[in-house]
Amino acid sequence: MSESPEQRDVPLRTGAEGPLDPEDLAMADGVDPTPENIEKYRRMLEEKGPRAVEEIVP
Repeated sequence: MSESPEQRDVPLRTGAEGPLDPEDLAMADGVDPTPENIEKYRRMLEEKGPRAVEEIVP
């Protein structure tokens, strides 16, 4: 049986609460964190900030 929200010890996280690294975005997108991919996601984070994860993870 699943727990109600009042019974949870740990709050649910969406992933956007904390800092994101380009490596996090690469792995969330299912690609290897190669230097080229890290640079791509670094630019994405620089441009879009934490919203970048919303484009990768539905």
